[in-house]
Amino acid sequence: MALALISLLAGVLVTGTTHLLDEGTKTPSEMLLKAIADSRRMAVQNDCEVTLAFNRDARAFVLTSYKTGTGVVAASLPVTAEGDFGLDFLVPRKGNSVLIGGVLVETSTLPSVSFYADGTCTAFRAQITGTSDPEVIAIDPWTCAPVHEKKPDVL
Repeated sequence: MALALISLLAGVLVTGTTHLLDEGTKTPSEMLLKAIADSRRMAVQNDCEVTLAFNRDARAFVLTSYKTGTGVVAASLPVTAEGDFGLDFLVPRKGNSVLIGGVLVETSTLPSVSFYADGTCTAFRAQITGTSDPEVIAIDPWTCAPVHEKKPDVL
């Protein structure tokens, strides 16, 4: 009886631990921030420039290393987020916008962004479309961290 109880408790603990360690489905913005952190880490650790691009067809972030002077794809991070979405890298300041289906979408895009060995990156913003409203995340070029914009107080 005691052996059965111990095995039952062990099964519950193993199952519970597995669920705690499972990262689950991430949102596109969470996956973008992970790709940014990985790109920065790769650039600093390998003392080289790394570019980050988003391949829409493959649904993956592509990290390219420029240590030897030629671009070598160092990593491809598949996006496991559910649903259809798009991701564009934008210039640092608001640029041209168009109204598509009643949603204002920016069109001043960059093909990729660069991360440098000193831990900095090009100034950019990322726009995630396909959700209810486009989400724009500004990235600080000195820390490569998201910039939380202060929203104006509504009276």
